[in-house]
Amino acid sequence: MACEKKAVERKGGDKAKAQRIAQIPEDARARSAGIAGDGIEEPIPNLIQTPSEKVYKGTNNTWLVFGRDRPRSRLSGYGGKGDTQAASIDIVAGRMGSEAASFIEEVGIDEHPAGHFHSRIVRPNLNRMWVDPDMVKDAARIYISQKTDIDDNLGLVDGRVGNSKTKSGIAIKADGIRIIAREGIKLVTRTDRKNSQGCDIQEALGIDLIATNNDEDLQPLVKGDNLAEALQKIATHVDKLNGIVDSLLMYQISFNEALTHHTHFGPGKIISPIGPGFYWETTPSMPVVSRGIKTMSDHLSQTKRSLMIHKVNLGTFKFLYLNPAGGKYINSRYNNTT
Repeated sequence: MACEKKAVERKGGDKAKAQRIAQIPEDARARSAGIAGDGIEEPIPNLIQTPSEKVYKGTNNTWLVFGRDRPRSRLSGYGGKGDTQAASIDIVAGRMGSEAASFIEEVGIDEHPAGHFHSRIVRPNLNRMWVDPDMVKDAARIYISQKTDIDDNLGLVDGRVGNSKTKSGIAIKADGIRIIAREGIKLVTRTDRKNSQGCDIQEALGIDLIATNNDEDLQPLVKGDNLAEALQKIATHVDKLNGIVDSLLMYQISFNEALTHHTHFGPGKIISPIGPGFYWETTPSMPVVSRGIKTMSDHLSQTKRSLMIHKVNLGTFKFLYLNPAGGKYINSRYNNTT
Protein backbone atom coordinates (compact mmCIF):
# COMPACT_ATOMS: atom_id res chain seq x y z
CA MET A 1 0.00 0.00 0.00
CA ALA A 2 1.34 3.43 -0.95
CA CYS A 3 2.15 5.84 1.87
CA GLU A 4 -0.13 8.86 1.85
CA LYS A 5 1.84 12.06 2.34
CA LYS A 6 1.17 15.65 1.43
CA ALA A 7 2.97 16.99 -1.63
CA VAL A 8 3.65 20.22 0.27
CA GLU A 9 4.32 20.01 4.01
CA ARG A 10 5.33 23.14 5.94
CA LYS A 11 4.60 21.93 9.45
CA GLY A 12 7.51 22.86 11.69
CA GLY A 13 8.67 25.61 9.36
CA ASP A 14 9.47 29.24 10.16
CA LYS A 15 6.02 30.70 10.83
CA ALA A 16 7.25 34.30 10.91
CA LYS A 17 8.72 33.91 7.44
CA ALA A 18 5.57 32.14 6.24
CA GLN A 19 3.49 35.09 7.46
CA ARG A 20 5.70 37.55 5.60
CA ILE A 21 5.35 35.50 2.40
CA ALA A 22 1.58 35.46 2.83
CA GLN A 23 1.53 39.29 2.88
CA ILE A 24 3.39 39.84 -0.39
CA PRO A 25 1.53 40.14 -3.73
CA GLU A 26 0.28 36.93 -5.28
CA ASP A 27 2.53 37.09 -8.35
CA ALA A 28 5.61 37.48 -6.17
CA ARG A 29 4.34 34.75 -3.84
CA ALA A 30 4.08 32.39 -6.81
CA ARG A 31 7.81 32.78 -7.33
CA SER A 32 8.32 31.28 -3.87
CA ALA A 33 6.26 28.16 -4.54
CA GLY A 34 9.18 26.12 -5.81
CA ILE A 35 7.66 25.67 -9.28
CA ALA A 36 10.12 25.34 -12.17
CA GLY A 37 13.03 25.38 -9.76
CA ASP A 38 12.08 28.59 -7.94
CA GLY A 39 12.91 28.87 -4.27
CA ILE A 40 10.51 27.40 -1.74
CA GLU A 41 10.02 27.76 1.97
CA GLU A 42 10.14 24.39 3.74
CA PRO A 43 11.15 23.10 7.17
CA ILE A 44 14.85 22.27 7.49
CA PRO A 45 16.39 20.99 10.74
CA ASN A 46 19.65 22.34 12.09
CA LEU A 47 22.66 20.06 12.37
CA ILE A 48 24.52 19.83 15.67
CA GLN A 49 27.99 20.49 14.35
CA THR A 50 31.36 19.55 15.85
CA PRO A 51 34.40 21.86 15.66
CA SER A 52 36.19 19.46 13.30
CA GLU A 53 33.36 19.37 10.74
CA LYS A 54 33.13 21.51 7.65
CA VAL A 55 29.48 21.70 6.62
CA TYR A 56 28.05 22.76 3.26
CA LYS A 57 24.31 23.25 3.53
CA GLY A 58 21.99 23.66 0.58
CA THR A 59 18.75 25.63 0.62
CA ASN A 60 16.53 22.53 0.40
CA ASN A 61 17.73 20.27 3.23
CA THR A 62 20.78 19.01 1.39
CA TRP A 63 24.06 18.53 3.22
CA LEU A 64 27.70 17.75 2.60
CA VAL A 65 29.70 17.24 5.79
CA PHE A 66 33.45 16.74 5.90
CA GLY A 67 34.51 15.51 9.31
CA ARG A 68 35.39 12.42 11.32
CA ASP A 69 33.49 9.18 11.82
CA ARG A 70 30.19 10.14 13.43
CA PRO A 71 27.10 8.02 12.76
CA ARG A 72 25.03 9.62 15.53
CA SER A 73 25.84 12.04 18.35
CA ARG A 74 29.09 13.93 18.78
CA LEU A 75 30.36 11.13 21.05
CA SER A 76 29.56 8.33 18.57
CA GLY A 77 31.87 6.59 16.16
CA TYR A 78 35.63 6.65 16.13
CA GLY A 79 35.61 10.41 15.74
CA GLY A 80 33.74 10.66 19.04
CA LYS A 81 36.31 8.38 20.69
CA GLY A 82 39.18 10.58 19.56
CA ASP A 83 40.72 8.13 17.09
CA THR A 84 42.97 9.38 14.34
CA GLN A 85 42.59 8.25 10.71
CA ALA A 86 38.79 8.29 11.00
CA ALA A 87 37.99 10.82 8.28
CA SER A 88 34.43 10.81 6.94
CA ILE A 89 32.26 12.36 4.25
CA ASP A 90 28.51 12.42 4.89
CA ILE A 91 26.18 13.30 2.00
CA VAL A 92 22.54 13.68 3.05
CA ALA A 93 19.37 14.67 1.20
CA GLY A 94 16.38 15.14 3.51
CA ARG A 95 17.76 15.25 7.03
CA MET A 96 15.17 13.76 9.45
CA GLY A 97 13.05 12.69 6.47
CA SER A 98 9.32 13.10 7.05
CA GLU A 99 9.96 14.47 10.54
CA ALA A 100 12.02 17.42 9.30
CA ALA A 101 11.26 20.71 11.03
CA SER A 102 13.01 24.02 11.50
CA PHE A 103 11.40 24.67 14.85
CA ILE A 104 9.77 22.66 17.59
CA GLU A 105 6.49 24.07 18.76
CA GLU A 106 6.52 24.03 22.54
CA VAL A 107 3.42 23.69 24.67
CA GLY A 108 3.82 25.96 27.70
CA ILE A 109 1.87 27.34 30.64
CA ASP A 110 0.79 30.99 30.52
CA GLU A 111 -0.71 32.85 33.47
CA HIS A 112 -3.89 34.85 32.81
CA PRO A 113 -3.35 38.58 33.34
CA ALA A 114 -5.99 38.62 36.05
CA GLY A 115 -4.22 35.79 37.79
CA HIS A 116 -7.37 33.75 38.15
CA PHE A 117 -6.35 30.73 36.06
CA HIS A 118 -3.64 29.25 33.89
CA SER A 119 -4.05 28.36 30.22
CA ARG A 120 -1.96 26.13 27.94
CA ILE A 121 -0.63 27.94 24.90
CA VAL A 122 1.63 27.03 21.97
CA ARG A 123 4.68 29.22 21.51
CA PRO A 124 5.73 28.88 17.85
CA ASN A 125 9.38 29.23 16.81
CA LEU A 126 10.49 29.06 20.42
CA ASN A 127 12.98 26.23 19.89
CA ARG A 128 14.96 25.50 16.80
CA MET A 129 15.20 21.80 15.90
CA TRP A 130 18.79 20.69 16.41
CA VAL A 131 19.60 17.16 15.30
CA ASP A 132 22.47 14.69 14.99
CA PRO A 133 22.99 12.43 11.98
CA ASP A 134 20.29 9.78 12.02
CA MET A 135 20.91 6.63 9.96
CA VAL A 136 17.25 5.63 10.35
CA LYS A 137 15.28 8.84 9.81
CA ASP A 138 17.43 10.76 7.32
CA ALA A 139 15.85 10.26 3.91
CA ALA A 140 18.84 9.47 1.68
CA ARG A 141 22.53 9.19 2.49
CA ILE A 142 25.93 8.23 1.17
CA TYR A 143 28.29 7.78 4.10
CA ILE A 144 32.03 7.32 3.60
CA SER A 145 34.40 6.73 6.49
CA GLN A 146 38.06 5.85 6.79
CA LYS A 147 37.41 3.96 10.04
CA THR A 148 33.95 2.90 11.16
CA ASP A 149 31.67 0.04 12.27
CA ILE A 150 29.54 0.20 9.15
CA ASP A 151 27.21 -2.73 9.96
CA ASP A 152 26.50 -1.60 13.52
CA ASN A 153 25.86 1.95 12.32
CA LEU A 154 23.05 0.69 10.11
CA GLY A 155 21.83 -2.19 12.30
CA LEU A 156 22.68 -4.87 9.73
CA VAL A 157 22.75 -8.61 10.41
CA ASP A 158 26.09 -10.40 10.09
CA GLY A 159 25.20 -12.84 7.29
CA ARG A 160 28.12 -14.99 6.10
CA VAL A 161 30.29 -11.98 5.29
CA GLY A 162 30.30 -10.95 8.96
CA ASN A 163 30.36 -7.67 10.88
CA SER A 164 32.89 -5.10 9.69
CA LYS A 165 34.52 -3.28 12.62
CA THR A 166 37.25 -0.63 12.79
CA LYS A 167 37.64 -0.59 9.01
CA SER A 168 36.85 1.74 6.16
CA GLY A 169 33.27 1.58 4.93
CA ILE A 170 30.79 3.10 2.51
CA ALA A 171 27.04 2.99 3.09
CA ILE A 172 24.33 3.96 0.61
CA LYS A 173 20.82 4.16 2.05
CA ALA A 174 17.52 5.43 0.63
CA ASP A 175 13.97 4.22 -0.01
CA GLY A 176 14.99 2.94 -3.41
CA ILE A 177 18.48 2.38 -4.80
CA ARG A 178 19.24 1.63 -8.43
CA ILE A 179 22.68 0.85 -9.83
CA ILE A 180 22.69 1.15 -13.60
CA ALA A 181 25.48 0.42 -16.06
CA ARG A 182 25.28 0.80 -19.81
CA GLU A 183 27.74 -2.07 -20.21
CA GLY A 184 28.34 -4.12 -17.07
CA ILE A 185 28.39 -4.24 -13.27
CA LYS A 186 30.96 -6.09 -11.19
CA LEU A 187 30.70 -6.86 -7.49
CA VAL A 188 34.22 -7.90 -6.55
CA THR A 189 35.68 -8.89 -3.18
CA ARG A 190 39.21 -9.31 -1.85
CA THR A 191 41.19 -7.48 -4.49
CA ASP A 192 44.02 -6.62 -2.09
CA ARG A 193 46.14 -8.49 0.44
CA LYS A 194 45.80 -5.81 3.15
CA ASN A 195 42.83 -3.78 4.38
CA SER A 196 42.72 -0.01 5.03
CA GLN A 197 44.16 -0.48 8.53
CA GLY A 198 47.26 -2.17 7.10
CA CYS A 199 46.25 -5.62 8.37
CA ASP A 200 46.56 -8.80 6.31
CA ILE A 201 43.21 -10.05 5.01
CA GLN A 202 43.01 -13.57 6.41
CA GLU A 203 39.67 -14.76 5.01
CA ALA A 204 38.15 -14.66 1.54
CA LEU A 205 34.64 -13.26 1.92
CA GLY A 206 31.97 -13.12 -0.73
CA ILE A 207 28.68 -11.34 -1.31
CA ASP A 208 25.52 -11.71 0.77
CA LEU A 209 22.14 -10.80 -0.75
CA ILE A 210 19.89 -10.44 2.30
CA ALA A 211 16.22 -9.48 2.08
CA THR A 212 14.43 -7.87 5.09
CA ASN A 213 17.72 -7.77 7.06
CA ASN A 214 17.13 -11.39 8.13
CA ASP A 215 19.92 -13.92 7.61
CA GLU A 216 18.28 -16.93 9.30
CA ASP A 217 17.80 -18.77 6.00
CA LEU A 218 20.92 -17.55 4.21
CA GLN A 219 22.02 -20.14 1.64
CA PRO A 220 24.77 -20.37 -0.99
CA LEU A 221 23.94 -19.21 -4.49
CA VAL A 222 23.89 -21.94 -7.13
CA LYS A 223 26.57 -21.96 -9.84
CA GLY A 224 24.59 -22.46 -13.03
CA ASP A 225 27.19 -24.18 -15.23
CA ASN A 226 28.15 -26.70 -12.55
CA LEU A 227 24.49 -27.40 -11.76
CA ALA A 228 23.68 -28.00 -15.45
CA GLU A 229 26.64 -30.37 -15.76
CA ALA A 230 25.60 -32.17 -12.55
CA LEU A 231 22.07 -32.69 -13.87
CA GLN A 232 23.51 -34.10 -17.10
CA LYS A 233 25.63 -36.50 -15.07
CA ILE A 234 22.61 -37.59 -13.04
CA ALA A 235 20.69 -38.29 -16.25
CA THR A 236 23.63 -40.34 -17.56
CA HIS A 237 23.89 -42.38 -14.34
CA VAL A 238 20.13 -43.05 -14.35
CA ASP A 239 20.35 -44.15 -17.99
CA LYS A 240 23.23 -46.53 -17.17
CA LEU A 241 21.29 -47.96 -14.23
CA ASN A 242 18.38 -48.57 -16.58
CA GLY A 243 20.71 -50.52 -18.87
CA ILE A 244 22.03 -52.63 -15.97
CA VAL A 245 18.51 -53.51 -14.84
CA ASP A 246 17.51 -54.28 -18.43
CA SER A 247 20.46 -56.71 -18.81
CA LEU A 248 19.57 -58.36 -15.50
CA LEU A 249 16.00 -58.78 -16.69
CA MET A 250 17.07 -60.38 -19.98
CA TYR A 251 19.37 -62.84 -18.16
CA GLN A 252 16.56 -63.77 -15.81
CA ILE A 253 14.01 -64.12 -18.62
CA SER A 254 16.35 -66.55 -20.41
CA PHE A 255 16.67 -68.65 -17.29
CA ASN A 256 12.96 -68.51 -16.51
CA GLU A 257 12.16 -69.66 -20.03
CA ALA A 258 14.38 -72.74 -19.63
CA LEU A 259 12.94 -73.47 -16.19
CA THR A 260 9.35 -73.16 -17.41
CA HIS A 261 9.72 -75.66 -20.25
CA HIS A 262 12.17 -78.13 -18.73
CA THR A 263 11.56 -81.92 -18.78
CA HIS A 264 13.35 -84.94 -17.26
CA PHE A 265 14.51 -88.14 -18.93
CA GLY A 266 15.79 -91.30 -17.33
CA PRO A 267 14.96 -93.43 -14.28
CA GLY A 268 14.06 -91.85 -10.93
CA LYS A 269 15.28 -92.71 -7.46
CA ILE A 270 12.61 -93.50 -4.84
CA ILE A 271 13.04 -91.44 -1.66
CA SER A 272 10.18 -92.56 0.65
CA PRO A 273 6.61 -93.73 0.40
CA ILE A 274 3.95 -91.25 1.55
CA GLY A 275 0.34 -92.28 1.30
CA PRO A 276 -0.82 -94.10 -1.76
CA GLY A 277 1.95 -92.71 -3.99
CA PHE A 278 5.70 -92.21 -3.96
CA TYR A 279 8.11 -89.21 -4.06
CA TRP A 280 11.34 -89.72 -5.90
CA GLU A 281 14.43 -87.85 -7.01
CA THR A 282 14.74 -87.42 -10.75
CA THR A 283 17.78 -86.82 -12.86
CA PRO A 284 18.79 -83.12 -13.34
CA SER A 285 17.39 -81.19 -16.32
CA MET A 286 20.45 -80.46 -18.39
CA PRO A 287 18.98 -77.39 -20.19
CA VAL A 288 18.05 -75.82 -16.82
CA VAL A 289 21.46 -76.62 -15.36
CA SER A 290 23.15 -75.09 -18.38
CA ARG A 291 21.01 -71.94 -18.38
CA GLY A 292 21.28 -71.61 -14.58
CA ILE A 293 25.07 -71.73 -14.66
CA LYS A 294 25.14 -69.16 -17.47
CA THR A 295 22.69 -66.86 -15.63
CA MET A 296 24.77 -66.96 -12.44
CA SER A 297 27.88 -66.28 -14.46
CA ASP A 298 26.22 -63.33 -16.24
CA HIS A 299 24.98 -61.89 -12.92
CA LEU A 300 28.45 -62.09 -11.42
CA SER A 301 30.47 -60.98 -14.41
CA GLN A 302 28.07 -58.37 -15.79
CA THR A 303 25.28 -57.29 -13.43
CA LYS A 304 27.26 -57.34 -10.17
CA ARG A 305 30.29 -55.73 -11.79
CA SER A 306 28.15 -53.03 -13.43
CA LEU A 307 26.38 -52.27 -10.13
CA MET A 308 29.71 -51.90 -8.33
CA ILE A 309 31.04 -49.53 -11.01
CA HIS A 310 27.75 -47.61 -10.90
CA LYS A 311 28.02 -47.21 -7.11
CA VAL A 312 31.58 -45.91 -7.41
CA ASN A 313 30.47 -43.44 -10.10
CA LEU A 314 27.64 -42.18 -7.87
CA GLY A 315 30.09 -41.67 -4.99
CA THR A 316 32.42 -39.73 -7.28
CA PHE A 317 29.49 -37.67 -8.53
CA LYS A 318 28.33 -36.79 -5.02
CA PHE A 319 31.80 -35.66 -3.96
CA LEU A 320 32.53 -33.73 -7.15
CA TYR A 321 29.26 -31.80 -7.37
CA LEU A 322 27.52 -31.97 -3.97
CA ASN A 323 30.45 -31.64 -1.55
CA PRO A 324 31.98 -28.19 -0.82
CA ALA A 325 35.43 -29.73 -1.31
CA GLY A 326 34.52 -31.01 -4.77
CA GLY A 327 36.07 -29.40 -7.81
CA LYS A 328 32.69 -28.64 -9.41
CA TYR A 329 30.55 -27.97 -6.33
CA ILE A 330 27.20 -26.70 -7.59
CA ASN A 331 26.97 -23.95 -4.91
CA SER A 332 29.09 -20.85 -4.56
CA ARG A 333 31.60 -21.09 -1.72
CA TYR A 334 31.41 -17.34 -1.06
CA ASN A 335 28.17 -15.80 -2.30
CA ASN A 336 24.85 -16.28 -0.53
CA THR A 337 21.23 -15.15 -0.58
CA THR A 338 18.05 -15.48 1.43
